Amino acid sequence: MLERIIALSIRFRWIVMALVVLACAVGVWSFQRLPIDATPDITNVQVQINTEAPGFSPLESEQRITFPVETAIAGVPGLEYTRSVSRYGLSQVTAVFEDGTDIYFARQLVNERLQAARGQLPEGLTPEPGPIATGLGEIFMYTIEAERGARRPDGELYTPEDLRTLQDWVIRPQLRNTPGVTEVNTIGGFERQYHVTPWPDRLVAYGVTMAEVVEALNRNNANVGAGYVERYGEQYLVRVPGQAESLEDLGAIIVANRNGVPVRVADVADLVMGEELRTGAATEDGREVVLGTVFMLVGENSRTVARAVAARLDEAARALPAGVRAVPVYDRTDLVDRAIHTVEKNLLEGALLVIVVLFLLLGNIRAALITAAVIPITMLMTITGMVRTGVSGNLMSLGALDFGLIVDGAVIIVENCLRRYGEAQHRLGRLLNREERFALAASASGEVIRPSLFGVLIITLVYVPIFALTGVEGKMFHPMAITVVMALTFALILSLAFVPAAVAMFVTGKVEEKDSFVMRGARRFYQPALDMALRLRVAFVAVAVALVAVAALGAGRMGSEFIPNLDEGDIALHALRIPGTSLSQAVQMQTALERRIAQFPEVERVVAKIGTAEVATDPMPPSVADTFIMLKDRKDWPNPRKPRDELLAEMQAAVAEIPGNNYEFTQPIQMRFNELLSGVRADVAIKVFGDDLDDLLEVGNAVEGVIGGIEGAEDVSVEQVTGLPVLQIRPDRAALSRLGISMDDVQQVVSTSIGGVVAGQVFEGDRRFDVVVRLPETLREDTEAIGRLRIPVPGSGGPAFVPLEEIATVAVEKGPNQISREDGKRRVVVTANVRGRDLGSFIAEVQEKVGTEVEVPAGYWISYGGTFEQLISAAKRLQLVVPVVLLLIFGLLFALFRSVKDSAIVFSGVPLALTGGVAALAMRGLPLSISAAVGFIALSGVAVLNGVVMVSFIRTLIAEGKPLGEAIREGALTRLRPVLMTALVASLGFVPMALNVGAGAEVQRPLATVVIGGIISSTILTLLVLPALYSLVHGRPPRPAGARPGWLSRLPFNRSNA
Repeated sequence: MLERIIALSIRFRWIVMALVVLACAVGVWSFQRLPIDATPDITNVQVQINTEAPGFSPLESEQRITFPVETAIAGVPGLEYTRSVSRYGLSQVTAVFEDGTDIYFARQLVNERLQAARGQLPEGLTPEPGPIATGLGEIFMYTIEAERGARRPDGELYTPEDLRTLQDWVIRPQLRNTPGVTEVNTIGGFERQYHVTPWPDRLVAYGVTMAEVVEALNRNNANVGAGYVERYGEQYLVRVPGQAESLEDLGAIIVANRNGVPVRVADVADLVMGEELRTGAATEDGREVVLGTVFMLVGENSRTVARAVAARLDEAARALPAGVRAVPVYDRTDLVDRAIHTVEKNLLEGALLVIVVLFLLLGNIRAALITAAVIPITMLMTITGMVRTGVSGNLMSLGALDFGLIVDGAVIIVENCLRRYGEAQHRLGRLLNREERFALAASASGEVIRPSLFGVLIITLVYVPIFALTGVEGKMFHPMAITVVMALTFALILSLAFVPAAVAMFVTGKVEEKDSFVMRGARRFYQPALDMALRLRVAFVAVAVALVAVAALGAGRMGSEFIPNLDEGDIALHALRIPGTSLSQAVQMQTALERRIAQFPEVERVVAKIGTAEVATDPMPPSVADTFIMLKDRKDWPNPRKPRDELLAEMQAAVAEIPGNNYEFTQPIQMRFNELLSGVRADVAIKVFGDDLDDLLEVGNAVEGVIGGIEGAEDVSVEQVTGLPVLQIRPDRAALSRLGISMDDVQQVVSTSIGGVVAGQVFEGDRRFDVVVRLPETLREDTEAIGRLRIPVPGSGGPAFVPLEEIATVAVEKGPNQISREDGKRRVVVTANVRGRDLGSFIAEVQEKVGTEVEVPAGYWISYGGTFEQLISAAKRLQLVVPVVLLLIFGLLFALFRSVKDSAIVFSGVPLALTGGVAALAMRGLPLSISAAVGFIALSGVAVLNGVVMVSFIRTLIAEGKPLGEAIREGALTRLRPVLMTALVASLGFVPMALNVGAGAEVQRPLATVVIGGIISSTILTLLVLPALYSLVHGRPPRPAGARPGWLSRLPFNRSNA
């Protein structure tokens, strides 16, 4: 059947060419629609539930909100686990669902359960699901900043409050309508508020309470409609406008009437434009700014959305007043473009190397071009396939394409056609005519189509185990496997139809039957080596077996990691301060830190988020800052070859001199990556579970002590659980009952005076601002004055007041800082990053030491989390699937050869190829990672292909009646060129990838290194060990009479020809 397909494709060659051109045209059209990204999106399906609870301590947040919410969503279909964090004024529960759950379905289920839970929560609190974004959804950040000396129309300088108002009412509404954006989150600046600040002594003098002021503001700030009246056939709407429009209007509101004299708000309170009690701030290069973060909708393409946002921001910024500008500070497109540039460069350089090799070894430019043409055609067809299957072009999907593998099938066919053309011309002593050419092309292609087809099929089959990976590692590597399998399938179709037709059409004229000079040189070396291998075959096979054993031992000793970290070109610095650090103090410390970092010549700008943003997607206390250090392009560095680790070490040393801070260094995406995988931002998380916070902390500190002493551990820290200063006001119940004051009266006065209470809104067109009643700032900050707050005493004729300190004690205590839970149990996390060492061995050492040195009380337990969990689950999966695939390969070989012996001989190429891969990794000092494992998978395919080509030819010669020794020798020499070509082409295609230092090169390097090393070893072994093995297995040349039979000939598999 295959021969008929080839004959037909040569007969209808113009139709074949037209179809190929059409496929290319569709490919070009698809290329413009191919979504492009840096890495595959690996986010699990998760729903965040945020509940803002102003004034709740971490313990109360946990008790009153987190626990009821966790209980309500437990048992939702498809829920994998929940984790939560309760801190001051906020409860956040994250529900993680099984892979493949539809995010909208998951949110619907969670919402239904929350409706039921609302009855158990304190009044006025509403849990809200977070934005429909993935953890890697923060694709764009920008700042709103005023130029130096820029002034408002009234002549004042712009304040953070003005910038925040512009962000909230000018920029944000426009960006939120960009397709693919789900949320624009703001941090920094102050929300504008109208403040009514009563003075306690004035309240007492007028006999007015706080509650009366709040009630008066609420009752005197509304517009009311009163239907309509008809008059002379006209209809008039009746309205009673009563909305306050300015501070004067608010001040004129009457609170009470004392002896016929009205008491206005302005009599008892100051009215000012004030600032909110904010939970977060943002800084850039040592000054305060307003920072907006754009979140991408789940399932969108980050590059497209980020570009659209950048364009929309330019448009929106035109509406800003003179002197204020919107500046993009982090754009995911930059990383994506850099990563894609790396991939493009690798693919182009690989393709060029492949074409050069083809020309040098074939010695015929037309034939080389036909073979090389398979590359772009396959590429364009693959892109069409990617667009159809919804795979985005990224480091993983495009990075694993090796043009060498793609042209392997074509190389074998073209090489055989050329050889036969040369032989025929030599025999006839003239050029071939058209019919002869066509017939020859068909028969020459037919000779080798089966081994080349099987070879490509085997390489395709080898990628099957990758589809067995699930979870995060599955999302990471599936795109790659899909792309490679599609590319190889298209290459297979091309080598069946296009290559024979093209050779028949275009390879005219004289074909050199002599080898090119490169091949002549190779033969000169190869012939004596082959003779030696056949003479000392036992020794050669023994050496090969020994090498495999050594490599197996070496691989067992090598380190392991999940995926090499992608160098994103930016640095994320997690700055931690003492719990309880105030926001204003944190901003001062942060600006000092930023000024120091900005002195590095490699740094372009430093941006930081301190505390929690408006939408609490990433809740942090004011004592913690996420600092993003944007680096310049490497070409603008004083020393462009400076390693990243060296720069990190210099930065670490520099920031360590600034007192009061603790640091963790990571990268923007990597930080989120780790957080998604395990809820922590570090590589390794040791979680201690239990009930009592003090016991948990004690065990946590013991674990920290152990890990600190392990080599390779960096940034070791225990979660900050305690140390939040709390001003406790404890009312004395006996005193309250004597005076007839209820507990609620005391709580309301304190909460209004200190925390403030919203009493309506003031509208300015579309904009709306809260009216807040609270004490003047001077009194709020004075802890002594709090004791002098007046509490109204009911029912004593006229209004009477008692000072707070007489009925309550005021004291500062230390309380919990945050409470983390997982699966309904409290936990404390010890985190560590690993540097200069592989993850696998580090974890093993940690588990051993923690197990022996840390004493865990009854009812408490320790578990390990972090990126290594993926490594372990991927390894377990592969251990199951790889043997099955190896069996499948063996089955395919058996189907081709119908002989167990020959299949086994070819199959021996696999372990021999792996030795080179292990050696190459060891030489470059790279650990085993999933990327390297994928390299080994690709390798076993190539190794088998070469063996198939060689053995099938030797078998053909034996079938023609040649004696064994001669058939082996001739087969090996004739097949030297295609074996060398497939090997060189496949390995050179990966050379740029192995040597590149661009963005994302780290992820591809192990894969390329393994393939190159493995192909080199497998080629040498195919050319020398395989013939030796074949002659060993299939008997020996006749023995001189009288010589004893060797022990090998007595072995069972040698009986046949002994």
